Amino acid sequence: MTRRRSTTVCATALTAALALGTTACGGGPVAPAGGDGKDKELAGQTLTVAGVWSGAEQKNFQKVLDAFSAKTGAQTRFVSTGDNVSTVVGSKIEGGNAPDVVMVPQVGVLQQFAAKKWLTPLSKDVEKSVDGNYAPVWKGYGSVDGTLYGVYFKASNKSTVWYSPDVLDQAGVKPPKTYDELLAAARAVADSGTAAFAVAGEDGWTLTDWFENVYLSQAGPEKYDKLAKHEIKWTDPSVVEALKTLSKLFADDKLLAGGRNGALATDFPGSVEKVFGPKPEAGMVYEGDFVAGIAKDEFGRKIGDDATFFPFPAVGRGKAPVVSGGDAAVVLKDGKNQKAAMALVEFLTTAEAASVWAAEGGFISPNKGVDLGAYGDTTLRSTAESLIKAGDSVRFDMSDQAPAAFGGTKGAGEWKILQDFLRDPSDPARTAAELEAAAAKAYRTANQG
Repeated sequence: MTRRRSTTVCATALTAALALGTTACGGGPVAPAGGDGKDKELAGQTLTVAGVWSGAEQKNFQKVLDAFSAKTGAQTRFVSTGDNVSTVVGSKIEGGNAPDVVMVPQVGVLQQFAAKKWLTPLSKDVEKSVDGNYAPVWKGYGSVDGTLYGVYFKASNKSTVWYSPDVLDQAGVKPPKTYDELLAAARAVADSGTAAFAVAGEDGWTLTDWFENVYLSQAGPEKYDKLAKHEIKWTDPSVVEALKTLSKLFADDKLLAGGRNGALATDFPGSVEKVFGPKPEAGMVYEGDFVAGIAKDEFGRKIGDDATFFPFPAVGRGKAPVVSGGDAAVVLKDGKNQKAAMALVEFLTTAEAASVWAAEGGFISPNKGVDLGAYGDTTLRSTAESLIKAGDSVRFDMSDQAPAAFGGTKGAGEWKILQDFLRDPSDPARTAAELEAAAAKAYRTANQG
């Protein structure tokens, strides 16, 4: 296993890089700096890396690229693709301007790239590092037909419920351990005069995350895997049962800030604001660990003090779920710098690389070699620790594994159908049938294409 250097050493290397060259946060290359001599054979090469990140995320990832430049002498240039990474990368390949490395945000997109023969299989050295530093489940999500194409560098723990301790204290409730306890706590919060949950129903992807956590806990990982691959239908009784469970929350207007109509008019940042903003309207908001970034950066909340979380609770007799998302580094065949690209991906498999961003916040790594002390606050350490401890029981976001027409399109497919369910959760069987019809069409089209 590759051992990480301390954050101080990484910071020193980064400082050297900045002293000897320009950063590429604005898109320009990073000049070579530092390194161990052996890797200087990459000096003079410029590596283009594409990904969805912008703003603070792009700046923090650039610090990782700077550390790579300091180590190897290779220059880097980051290109932000926006959310539609598949279309942007396809256009660049067609135009003869393919990036060398792409940070792919969805399993389904990685599989799509592989099917189109866009990807270079990762080297044996990269595979060895993945085997040593990651739980096998992550290698599986980065592989297609047994060939490793992607390394998951950044992950998220999407099984966290964020709350205001003051609101829960006022209601006299403690963080729940089961879904039934969650509902009871929600009713107590509502009875105390504050809505229990801010639900981001305007953003359909948040509703898929609600469903996935309930389904993984209640139906179990085997069923989850089958549904994710559409090996069982969405009309399966397990799906209907999960929708019934979710409806116990969604059907009770007094538990939701603004009721169901208010939830449908609330986007994700707005849902965080309703709990942690200047005029709180709710006590809790469900979403991944990235809630902390908004609560801290936008509303000045101190994470772990006046903004904290509890794990998404177990449903019925199931185990507490751990649903994750993440961004995988892949090497494009049409990139002009294959050797440097592979070297970067190998660097991204190390705890050293992950520790650079971990120190900045807004990031957790699936790399089990990362020292928890590298994370900037105790809350991030807790979310990272739960992700690592989950091991092979972690399941990747189901909608991100589906064809985009079903699991990743605004106003269509799963997003739209679950919004309709939030609007009227009275008939879970009908919703399951609608989900199956949309899924069948999307998978059929994907298989044909």
